[in-house]
Amino acid sequence: MINKGIILAGGMGTRMSPLTKAVNKQLLPIYDKPLIYYPLSILMLAKIKNILIIVNKGQLNQFKKLIPNGKNLGINISYAEQSKPRGLPDAFIVGEKFIEKSNVALILGDNFFYGQNLTTKLQSCSKLSKGAKVLLHTVSKPELYGVAKVNSRNKILKIKEKPKKFISNYAITGLYFFDNKVIKFSKQLKPSARKEIEIVDLLNKYKKNNNLYADFIGRGGAWLDTGSIDDFYKTASFVAAIENRQGLKIACLEEIAYLNKWITKKHIHNAIKFYGNCDYSKYLKKIASK
Repeated sequence: MINKGIILAGGMGTRMSPLTKAVNKQLLPIYDKPLIYYPLSILMLAKIKNILIIVNKGQLNQFKKLIPNGKNLGINISYAEQSKPRGLPDAFIVGEKFIEKSNVALILGDNFFYGQNLTTKLQSCSKLSKGAKVLLHTVSKPELYGVAKVNSRNKILKIKEKPKKFISNYAITGLYFFDNKVIKFSKQLKPSARKEIEIVDLLNKYKKNNNLYADFIGRGGAWLDTGSIDDFYKTASFVAAIENRQGLKIACLEEIAYLNKWITKKHIHNAIKFYGNCDYSKYLKKIASK
């Protein structure tokens, strides 16, 4: 079982400069909520209650104003600072004390997931006891992504970063589930030409041991990377369209915590006071009145 999760919310956000010169990208709004709420909601939907958020040096207080320690959501949130981006697997080295002897999930702070059966899928992935599992999604331009070739038993046979020749149209998303060997494997990685340790090299260590599996976001699901201005606003438009049509919020943290029975209506009333007079609070009032 996986009961610990890491959100990698560091990085320079250079593709979104000058917006990201003063504010961390994960604190910018995707429609009516800060971006960080979306990856955090994914870990909460997976029933993961112990969460480490890795942020850039000097940005800790910005995050703590918004999400102090998770007690308001019935979870435990801690923080670690990263002096500079050293590649995704560095999350497991920075987070070694947090992980201890547990298995762990990693989600990138700028990834957005949505889908009808997503909660069931996430809870199934978090039952991982051995090896590693990645979430894949079909894309129309696989040459822009890291892609995986998979056999009929969902075992990953091959991984290729931005392949020039077609090997599959399954892109590797920014959500991963690992056993405890991830710390040891991450420490063994050598930096690539861009002076970072690479997630593909880490996944290949599991593949070499015949222990790398895939799960899929189905046809009705969505995976969006908010790394560029264009993608950022496309994601915001997507959220706005869904929420306004359905009258339900995506990534309402208090609602997820309440449905998981981690908090009571009293916590929701406290959240309404914290947020003040806004649409998010009006939505929370509806939940509290049921």
